[in-house]
Amino acid sequence: MVRRPVAWVVALVLFAEALGVAGLNWFLGVVVHRQRMSLAGLDPNVMSASSKAGGLVFGLYFAQCGLVALLVALRGRRPAGAGRVLLISAAVVHGLLGAFAWGLVGRRAFLFMVVVLGLIVLLLMTHDHEEGPAGEAREGRPGNAGGPGAEAAPGSGSTAGPLDLTKRTDHVREAPPAPLTPPPAEARTP
Repeated sequence: MVRRPVAWVVALVLFAEALGVAGLNWFLGVVVHRQRMSLAGLDPNVMSASSKAGGLVFGLYFAQCGLVALLVALRGRRPAGAGRVLLISAAVVHGLLGAFAWGLVGRRAFLFMVVVLGLIVLLLMTHDHEEGPAGEAREGRPGNAGGPGAEAAPGSGSTAGPLDLTKRTDHVREAPPAPLTPPPAEARTP
């Protein structure tokens, strides 16, 4: 219930950040190129090109993270695999940017980064319902004969309560052990 709205907000924020970061770095690259600025003797053309390339790379990175959040919002399932790794890395990046923003930019930028970090962590940590066969059976989805709260059939191996982690094994029979036979007479040595 919480995951979808948070995912929508995270997706919008990350897409806006992608455009903002790409646009800002592109603008800085244009300024460096037109003013022929140099830092410690570096070539202005190299500085301009690297600023534009960095802006595009980070813009695409944030856009891809926003796409993962958008897919979470549309599907209603938590991110998994590479998408989860991307969102975790985006949380780490926002934590680091927030730490640098406090000293370099100010409190507002720090607060923005911390809010985005909190939203990403909230998206990663929330779960609306149990997923998988156990969650589907409890919610009355296919695979559950009687809907929510239905008793399990005797001998089905399931338990009555959701917190009972023991499994019934009294209906399982073990095969009798194979009889021990002596080796054939040809294999014996005198």
